[in-house]
Amino acid sequence: MKKDTGIDPAAVATWRPATQAVRAGTWRSQHGETSEALYLTSGFTYDSAEEVAARFAGEADGMQYSRFKNPTVEMLQHRIAAMEGAEACLVQASGMAAMTSSLLCMLSAGDHVVAGRAAFGSCRWILDNVLNRFGITHTAIDGTDNAAWEAALQDNTRAFFFETPANPTMDLVDLEFVCGLARSKGITTVVDNAFATPVLQRPMDFGADVIAYSATKLMDGQGRVMAGAVCASRDWIEEFLSPFQRNTGPICAPFNAWNVLKGLETLPLRAPAQSESAMKVAAFLEDKGLRVLHPGLPSHPQHDLCQRQMRAAGPIFAFFAPDGQRQAMALCNALELIDISNNIGDSKSLITHPASTTHYNMGEEGRAEAGIADGMLRLNVGLEDTFDLIEDLERALGRIGL
Repeated sequence: MKKDTGIDPAAVATWRPATQAVRAGTWRSQHGETSEALYLTSGFTYDSAEEVAARFAGEADGMQYSRFKNPTVEMLQHRIAAMEGAEACLVQASGMAAMTSSLLCMLSAGDHVVAGRAAFGSCRWILDNVLNRFGITHTAIDGTDNAAWEAALQDNTRAFFFETPANPTMDLVDLEFVCGLARSKGITTVVDNAFATPVLQRPMDFGADVIAYSATKLMDGQGRVMAGAVCASRDWIEEFLSPFQRNTGPICAPFNAWNVLKGLETLPLRAPAQSESAMKVAAFLEDKGLRVLHPGLPSHPQHDLCQRQMRAAGPIFAFFAPDGQRQAMALCNALELIDISNNIGDSKSLITHPASTTHYNMGEEGRAEAGIADGMLRLNVGLEDTFDLIEDLERALGRIGL
């Protein structure tokens, strides 16, 4: 089996993003297949007892067990790392496995985390209900406020954890400032980049240490499988994440990895196209007099920051039904083309009511703190014709009197 189709791996770093998305990490077997092979196997055989002993001792390369390594999974890891500009990547069973692993693998009792309070509901749950059980404390702050990051520092602060753009408030974190502050204090930054992917934003370019993904979202892009990914330096991966993952088992399944590999091939085409369509849909809703949170719009309070650190603002944004939850749900029910679903990043347009679904477990007080109002709706703009989406929304708004 040869790696990267016989091309010097150093050359992969010189490829442009679209080429990396199609070619990076590809291994070919002796059969010379064009599409990456799907290795559905739990274990591997060896030519001798000495060979397997050498592999388990770390003295020889090769596969041992698919909880440790699998050829299809390895290909995905190499491809994501190349696109991210990272030294290494490990993929996991889901986005939440990636978020949890990236924190638990390096934190110990007595450590402290500063976290952006605008975050996916399950990420907040991990902070509130898992880390604290192991003596790891955290302070949740307004991630948009640069001064708040410094004010929250403690002598035992070990990590900054945030997503940008945040789900579903679309808050942005100033990557250059926050990552610079962390580096000056010896703190590790863990950035959830699922709303953007490396096609639209590369946090490592601004000094981030660890980038975590729900690859279920835009990376797969067709709503087929669940997967997660964590990118970082080779030293961090080997010291913290690799032993944690090998022994606790949140590895990505080969079939899921293969699907994400196929999704990445079209990601540089899909993400910009969906972003462009989302801008038009968001502008339409804003012209209808609705409050819209989309960093690509000049009305967004962090529009200038978006322009500095993102190539495009992405396909996801939030808007508000002025009369609250009942009206928001009525709007969802009046749509004919756009589906009601809690997923994002799909090629199909999807809408959800975060307060009653993805962020329900945060409780009313937690949602209010994070800026998630009862009338908020989150829209994932897919690859349908933009005018069909606008017509569907206009028809639904008319039916509920907006």
